[in-house]
Amino acid sequence: MKILKIIAIIALVGFVGIQFIPTERNQSYTVPETDFMLVHNVPETIQKKLQVSCYDCHSNNTQYPWYNKIQPAAWFLEDHIKEGKAELNFNEWDSLSSRRKSSKLRSIIKQIESGEMPLDSYTLIHKDAKFSEAEAEELINFITQLKDSL
Repeated sequence: MKILKIIAIIALVGFVGIQFIPTERNQSYTVPETDFMLVHNVPETIQKKLQVSCYDCHSNNTQYPWYNKIQPAAWFLEDHIKEGKAELNFNEWDSLSSRRKSSKLRSIIKQIESGEMPLDSYTLIHKDAKFSEAEAEELINFITQLKDSL
């Protein structure tokens, strides 16, 4: 029984200790001129859905949930955001070449159709981020038209 107390105390001290390790925050209060929404005439319904479903991980401004202050959840979020921005950053959209934009748009369509995006781990907590069939179809149609116009 004494060994369990020691293990519990060590685990508690470790958990408290990791709370002091900072994470990098992905927050910006300006929207650059290269942002996807500013460059294209995005309908308001699609704008709102992209903001709710995509922009937390794929832009320079994340709306953090309450649990972002608790480690190791903060590390998990930071890693997902870095990976998401590395793959696609909507704030830097207009800095991409036409060929790269076309490739990204094709990828967006495929990932929405296959249900890969938004991630299940994200929609588990952010229920409003899930695409209904109608929303997915509307977004896919818009992106297809955009891709064809490039």
